[in-house]
Amino acid sequence: METNELLKKVRQIEIKTRGLSSNIFAGQYHSAFKGRGMAFSEVREYEFGDDIRDIDWNVTARYSKPYIKIFEEERELTVMLLIDVSGSRDFGTKSMLKKDMITEIAATLAFSAIQNNDKIGVVFFSDRIEKFIPPQKGRKHILYIIRELINFEPQHTNTDIAQVLKYLTNAIKKRCTAFLFSDYINKDDYQDALTIANRKHDVVAIQVYDGRETEIPKIGLVKIKDAESGQEKYIDTSSSKVRLSYKHWWEKRQTDMNNAFKKSRVDAISIRTEDDYVKALMGLFNKRS
Repeated sequence: METNELLKKVRQIEIKTRGLSSNIFAGQYHSAFKGRGMAFSEVREYEFGDDIRDIDWNVTARYSKPYIKIFEEERELTVMLLIDVSGSRDFGTKSMLKKDMITEIAATLAFSAIQNNDKIGVVFFSDRIEKFIPPQKGRKHILYIIRELINFEPQHTNTDIAQVLKYLTNAIKKRCTAFLFSDYINKDDYQDALTIANRKHDVVAIQVYDGRETEIPKIGLVKIKDAESGQEKYIDTSSSKVRLSYKHWWEKRQTDMNNAFKKSRVDAISIRTEDDYVKALMGLFNKRS
């Protein structure tokens, strides 16, 4: 993408997603994703009904009357965006490509994070780690992330979700909130890696898919290409057996995916490219609040 075109696209996404995060998600994001715990803030005199376990005995001894410690939420989070950049992201039949929707949702979450003084980082992955952007704060950092979301070109086309989850578990030492963006078209099992990652971190799964992927239309003999393997073949879509077989494959894949989320205790949402992702994110935030 040309530099001027890229900058224009970045600006368009910034205006849209920063507005969404400011006007719609301001309170919901804060309450849905908690800080690391409670941090000591100050002391005050003991009042009837206060928990005696909060008494600061050193200050109490100094002033000869009871004082208690006041705590407040330790707000700062580290947020990681795990972005599937495999070949299947370049698909979309209606309003936008899968990768375009992922870009908008990721940018919205990024602006929500920095408005809450959280750090934000990114891992681009295919069947290997393509690029790691360390967590930082600030608008300049967010704009760099958006540029990469738009313009990043991976070296590989296949998908390995388990690998990026293992990378997250090993590379990010402190607990973080990680949003895992993918269509979850993944040949190998990733449930064990997801379970382990979610024990250390707070993993949220966001599936982005296209409605046309759920079934094959009846349009006769067509040539199709696997975007990840590059394999091409002809299929007869006029065959009800072919269409039904594909539909059953898709439904089983969705069932297996949702079972993996459930067993791993991972919060998850599925969004079609033609859906309103704002409504989906609001539902996620409200569920976690």
